[in-house]
Amino acid sequence: MSAVLHLMQAIYATRWVVLPPLVGVSMLAMIIGAVIVAPREAVEGEVQRLFYIHAPSATAMYMAFGITSLASLALLWTRDIRFDAVARAAATVGVLFTGLTLATGAIWGHPIWGTWWAWDARLTSTLILFLLYTGYLLARSLADETDEHAARFAAVFAIIAALDIPIIQMSVRWWRTLHPQPIVMRLPGEQALPPDMLAVFGLGMVAILLLALWFIVLRAETERLALRAAELRAALDRREAR
Repeated sequence: MSAVLHLMQAIYATRWVVLPPLVGVSMLAMIIGAVIVAPREAVEGEVQRLFYIHAPSATAMYMAFGITSLASLALLWTRDIRFDAVARAAATVGVLFTGLTLATGAIWGHPIWGTWWAWDARLTSTLILFLLYTGYLLARSLADETDEHAARFAAVFAIIAALDIPIIQMSVRWWRTLHPQPIVMRLPGEQALPPDMLAVFGLGMVAILLLALWFIVLRAETERLALRAAELRAALDRREAR
């Protein structure tokens, strides 16, 4: 077990060396692929190129909120307040990519649907997820970083809010929606993505997920330092009170 923990710590220590160049190279490759390599979609035209940002952003949203839920579970299990910092960091990035998903979807949908917004099942459930985790971050910010009681309540809320994720994912199968059916994770008989578009999509998925992971690492480090500063202030106040 100690060897595994040591290996994980060694891998995490390389984050400042490995992640920045990987994010830069993959994002550049994604942009070139989406703008130049991927063919023009015959029906939707150039606006369809937003797909290579929109769909990976939704996946990054799932990843970030998944990390929030896992960190929240770890907080409830171990009572280690450091997991709260990870949960808040991932939730912040998740909210960012949820907003990006909604924005790119609106820009893409306007020329196709003729409207910027529709109370579609997937759109509405995604908006609800955005509001839930925005509320989580707002409520958590009202309490001190070291307040374990508030952190545990927030953790329970974050886990419950994550139940909206499978609803979002399955909404296009459970209800008739304006949102198109899946063309990557599809069922037999559903429309498939052409190989060249699929290759650019895979590149976009790697790039956006690496970017989201990098943002989470940066934010988690910021939250960890803020937590450490709060603990030092509290210790100093107690010492001065004596």
